Amino acid sequence: MLISRRALCVSTGALALASTLSTPKIARAAGPFSQSPLPYDQNALSPVISGTTVGLHYTEHHSAYFKNLNFLVKGTQYEALRLEEVVKATAKSSGSTAKIFNNAAQAWNHNLYWEQFTPGGADRPASRVSSELELAFGGWDGFVNEALTVSDSVFGTGWIWLTRRDEGTLELIGYEDAKNPLAFGKPAYLGIDLWEHAYYLDYTNRKADHIRATLEKLVNWNVVADRMGV
Repeated sequence: MLISRRALCVSTGALALASTLSTPKIARAAGPFSQSPLPYDQNALSPVISGTTVGLHYTEHHSAYFKNLNFLVKGTQYEALRLEEVVKATAKSSGSTAKIFNNAAQAWNHNLYWEQFTPGGADRPASRVSSELELAFGGWDGFVNEALTVSDSVFGTGWIWLTRRDEGTLELIGYEDAKNPLAFGKPAYLGIDLWEHAYYLDYTNRKADHIRATLEKLVNWNVVADRMGV
């Protein structure tokens, strides 16, 4: 994690573990759903992710998911649910309800995404998390390389997620579009956005460079550890 980035703002605290499914702590109330403030300055992730990219990503794309979601759920059974409940309830839907899932999932995905970059924590996994990465991927380099490999399996837009196999070991999985582990009853510990608006202004078509830099310099592994409950 960049020292200069840490100096820009203080840690807002690690995410509390609310359930076995990792749940971002912001924007969790029932609808109307609202986007919480970015938990650090817009320029805090620079130079890995520029302030311009963060600004567009947060104020245009992320906010649009909340706006669309509130419009789509108005007068429906989903209006009174919490955000993560909407994601789970609409995960296997089709037609107009699929639009609710897409926007709810993207709103939730980005809540988790911004939180995991909260400055002030460890820039490398330690203790139990490090041991689990060693077991699943053969160590830090294996983990990063697997993330790059998995990203190539996602055609077009989507996400890479650090989650857990049914037998208990960690795994990296790629989902297209808005899909996330929550929709499949799995925990979400870490998510890397593969949509071009997340990196193209800074990296053009060098997606792999963006993924590597994000994992090596931005992730607050204290937040990840809290999501894992370790």
